[in-house]
Amino acid sequence: MKNTPNHTSGASRRFVPKGGNLISRLLRDTGLSHDWSTEKGMHMSDAKYLDTPQGRRIAYHRIEGASPWVVFLGGLKSDMEGTKAIHLEAWARARGQAFLRFDYSGHGISSGRFEDGCIGDWAEDTAEAIGALADGKVVLVGSSMGGWQSLLFARDHEDRMAGLVTIAAAPDFTEDGYWASFTDEQKAQLETDAQIELPSDYMEPYIITKRMIEDGRKQLVLRGPLNLPFPVRMLQGTADTAVSTDRATALLDHATSPDMRLTLVKDADHRFSDGPCLGMIEAAVLDVMGENV
Repeated sequence: MKNTPNHTSGASRRFVPKGGNLISRLLRDTGLSHDWSTEKGMHMSDAKYLDTPQGRRIAYHRIEGASPWVVFLGGLKSDMEGTKAIHLEAWARARGQAFLRFDYSGHGISSGRFEDGCIGDWAEDTAEAIGALADGKVVLVGSSMGGWQSLLFARDHEDRMAGLVTIAAAPDFTEDGYWASFTDEQKAQLETDAQIELPSDYMEPYIITKRMIEDGRKQLVLRGPLNLPFPVRMLQGTADTAVSTDRATALLDHATSPDMRLTLVKDADHRFSDGPCLGMIEAAVLDVMGENV
């Protein structure tokens, strides 16, 4: 039975940065400048590595603890040192909860170049990391592109899922965001050169490849059945200029789930990383685990 949208509004004010084109805003999802916790003393150099059957070397941090495992899945060109990942690890450590964060290939300190990757590669990385490093049931916390990754994993591994929390989930963005926004000239260049450069507000231009677009079409989750037979909590800021509330409600309307809720947070932006938002993420994780908040 398809869900009826259930929208809850939080009213506290959030800072919303000005400027930036849609693609560069979607690509940056970290809020890396915010250092909230002494737990961030665990540096990248302390990471361990998983060698996958696909020949990739995936950097990760994990802490043993109570089941289910909480697994954080970051955004496009984000890494496992972002505010939300570090916060959740500290939270999990304090309560004795098993926790895993990792870098997709071409991200952070994992092997490979971003330009060589695609949604399907990162879905393989996700499946390999969870399969090798987190036993039993998992609660996935997927941010932006990580929301798409969490839906791909959940669709293909229902038996592993204890619950799902998405934060500004961006399913199908290679098609509905990138391709749909490209000009005819950009589409022609992608066909000719197999890649295009897009300006960034943060660093050197981003390279979007023909392979990323074509592979993305094989990973779409909003065009076919999407059964999520476990608790799902979706968090979405109303001031998010990278992922709209329309995308959030489209996912809510499309998926089938016995317990799926969308919370709209007034004035929260795409980073969803200030103190109140981080508290909402904690509460959502507890909620899908069936614990009273």
